[in-house]
Amino acid sequence: MKIAIARTRNSRISLKHAITICKFLKGKKLSRAKTFLENVLKQKESYDGKYYTNATKEFISLLKQAEANAKKKGLNVDKLFIKTIKADKGETMYLPKRAKFVPRKAKTTHLTVILEERWWRLKEFLLNRE
Repeated sequence: MKIAIARTRNSRISLKHAITICKFLKGKKLSRAKTFLENVLKQKESYDGKYYTNATKEFISLLKQAEANAKKKGLNVDKLFIKTIKADKGETMYLPKRAKFVPRKAKTTHLTVILEERWWRLKEFLLNRE
């Protein structure tokens, strides 16, 4: 099994938005996922009627990193699928106090994507399994 992994830590995006996008992208072909995210960024397509622009930018850069890692490992880019994509709670940063305002917490998110090269077709796989 050939895989490529990419991670980002402490991305300044909403965990809720990241989880929503992860649920949609899991199991998709890499090229289809990238075109969908680019269309969301251009506001040609939406997910649940929303665009999630900040999270979408992070996911596009993450998928590009994973694709570059796959090319470096010698995987066929046309056959890459998103095997695992997840968002985890990151560290909490404390932004300093300004004048008389209270300091605020900035939440972050860790993102991980694992791409897998699938070389079989579903029909062939099902026929050979029987």
